[in-house]
Amino acid sequence: MFHPTLHKSTRLLFAPIIMLCEWLGNHYPKALIMMRYYYVFHRKCNLIEPRDLNEKILWAKLYADTSCWTELADKYKVREYIKQKGLGNTLVQLYAVWYDVKEVDWNAIPEHCIIKANNGDGKGTNRIIHKSELDKKQKQELLQLMDNWLHRKNIGALHAEPHYKHMTPCIIAEELLPIPKGQNSLTDYKIWCFNGKAYYIWVCNNRSLNGNSAHVMTYDRDWNAHPEYSVFNSDYLQGDIMPRPDNLEQMLQVAETLSDGFPQVRVDLYNVNGNIYFGELTFTSQGGLMDFYTPEFLQIMGDQVDMDLFQRKQ
Repeated sequence: MFHPTLHKSTRLLFAPIIMLCEWLGNHYPKALIMMRYYYVFHRKCNLIEPRDLNEKILWAKLYADTSCWTELADKYKVREYIKQKGLGNTLVQLYAVWYDVKEVDWNAIPEHCIIKANNGDGKGTNRIIHKSELDKKQKQELLQLMDNWLHRKNIGALHAEPHYKHMTPCIIAEELLPIPKGQNSLTDYKIWCFNGKAYYIWVCNNRSLNGNSAHVMTYDRDWNAHPEYSVFNSDYLQGDIMPRPDNLEQMLQVAETLSDGFPQVRVDLYNVNGNIYFGELTFTSQGGLMDFYTPEFLQIMGDQVDMDLFQRKQ
């Protein structure tokens, strides 16, 4: 899906539309959801009796109690949840947390690390740092970038995602995981879990330098590849079928432990040299407007979501 906010020139061109969508997202989220859904899928979204995965995610954003999503989708605060679940060993090392660029201490981070906005979506809100390669001007540019992250407005408004606007913005500096030999990016194992059980693994690798495209493939929990579940395009290219990870069962167990108690959530993991690392918990994949899966597969996944397990807003 095209994201005009990722491109400076197109953001200027679409500024009035973006501002309208942000206003709707903050004040009339249902209207925005219905409008964006129709734009993407050319049909009306069924929020009265939601059926496929997109519709059920969109229903949850409007009517379910999503208060816990604020903490669990926060890339910093979720770390405490991971520890409480007994999976602290899957966390990468945390070097620093900054709530203001005036707090940034370059001596607090090692030569190689990655900085992230805790409320970012991974597209444009992280940077790999190699300290020895940074001159004074580049450090100032990074500080300005981090300041922009900290002062972004209307977080989540474009997709009417209520949990993002309640996060306290901060910057985290974390351990930089090594990219395996022969690959140009880490491999993401995005595990779809419904009612605490892992069903499918969406694997993303060979990301482009700007992070806007990747090779993808969907597998079931027995590691059978299902290219027929995907709609491949210039952003999501068909990936090669990968060998089954030796510790697949352990990854599924981690995902099920973290997803326990949630009707639906995507648990994102990394698997580097046989070691499993936590990535993030995703409750609203592409804002509930996923167009990279076929309608049939969205229905298959939607059938697994028990709507009675959602706690409604008070």
